[in-house]
Amino acid sequence: MTGRTPHDPDRPGSGEPPEDDEGRVVSGEDWYARELVDETFTGWTFIDTDWTEVADDGCVFDRCTFVNVGFNASRHTAAAFTNCRFRACTLFDVEFADCKMVGSSFERCTFTLLKATGGDWSFAALPGAGLKGATFDRVRMREADLTGARLEKAQVTGVDLSGASLRGVVLTDTDLRGSDLSALDPRTADLRGATIGLEQAAVLAAGFGMTIA
Repeated sequence: MTGRTPHDPDRPGSGEPPEDDEGRVVSGEDWYARELVDETFTGWTFIDTDWTEVADDGCVFDRCTFVNVGFNASRHTAAAFTNCRFRACTLFDVEFADCKMVGSSFERCTFTLLKATGGDWSFAALPGAGLKGATFDRVRMREADLTGARLEKAQVTGVDLSGASLRGVVLTDTDLRGSDLSALDPRTADLRGATIGLEQAAVLAAGFGMTIA
């Protein structure tokens, strides 16, 4: 079923979208199972909105704010959330495929079974995020803030973490194979049981000031 988009003429007070849609607010609405295709949202605010099972294909959200939004079981493909702010949102069983999340921040959000494949999460802020069991596969996360993030039993494979803030990150039993760990100081992270490759082992050894002969 194709859900109505915010520009649906059947929605009260809508009609053709204005050229400058900044300042639009969506509050307390049920967007369950909507299909959003190639929509653009600039400066919108979404409050207490249900995005359960939303299918988002190619939409652009720029400088938007999401407060207490439930993204449960939603799917986002080739979408962009640039410089957005997520506050107290729930992301259960959410998939981001080839999405651009550059500069977005997550505050007091709940993550369960998050899956991100491909895409660019550079400069994203996830300090202290509980990402246990999450999947980040072939994602660019350059200079992302993962300070104190908990990624126990996660899959962080083939991820570009160059320049990332990783102090206090928890990576116990995490699969890190193929990821750039040049920014990781093993003295300030919990790496017990983590899986790495030989080249990564050399990088971490250098972090301890060791020389590989």
